[in-house]
Amino acid sequence: MTSQVKQMRQYFRELKNNLANNYYQFRINTDHNPYQIRFRKSPFRILFVLSHMRSGSSLLTHLLNSNPEIIGYGETHINYSSELDFEKLMFKVYWTIKDYKMNHKYVLDKVLHNHKFLADDFLISEQVYSIFLIRKPQRTLASILEIKPHWSEEKALNYYEERLEILESYAKLINNKKQSLLITSDQLINQTDLVFNKFQKFLQTKESFSEQYETLRTTGRKGIGDSSENIKAGYIIRNRRESDTKFSGELVEKATDSFKQCLTTLSNYCSTIEA
Repeated sequence: MTSQVKQMRQYFRELKNNLANNYYQFRINTDHNPYQIRFRKSPFRILFVLSHMRSGSSLLTHLLNSNPEIIGYGETHINYSSELDFEKLMFKVYWTIKDYKMNHKYVLDKVLHNHKFLADDFLISEQVYSIFLIRKPQRTLASILEIKPHWSEEKALNYYEERLEILESYAKLINNKKQSLLITSDQLINQTDLVFNKFQKFLQTKESFSEQYETLRTTGRKGIGDSSENIKAGYIIRNRRESDTKFSGELVEKATDSFKQCLTTLSNYCSTIEA
């Protein structure tokens, strides 16, 4: 390939990116309503997956994306201080996925860390829906240490417990079962049909959800979600390997108390999966 051809290709790539950038900027950032964009009659709804690391949140995100009314790709790492930051979310999601119709009902973000909400009053907006996902501690903590081998057991435990406490505070703040839903990792894997039926009712989608999902360019990318090969399968893998990492029994018991407390609180404030 000659240098001239390379330069031409680079030129057209940059031109395409500039056109796309201007298109999204115009449609999203020229409307003062953070839930509305140009040339669209109905406002967007924001869908947060509120969870913790190694909970199965990447799988949940992909399963939610199996519905054509939802768009998202994982953690955007946006720091939210007000509803106005939802414009950043819309731009980042559509810019990453390159969907130009922009006709989805929900724009999704996954939030796993405490410092991402600089304010949280927007969680009570009528346009914001939240799905809480939590996982029992034994495999969660071992899995955290696998991806963060430089962490001590105590640091992993502190992250897990502090995150569960924050999730409880979010549920209490929202205090609306029509806009907050609790599921566990076990339910997602073992009661999938019940979970999917609940998703459709909770989110009021016309189409159902599927165990089969499309992978994205971002699937498996570190910093966005699960980087293991399982997430690239395009379907739920139920027979997962046991972790080789062991976690102290005493600390697991302590974490189990935090999990049970969080489960009780979220069950009181959120809609739940009925067997």
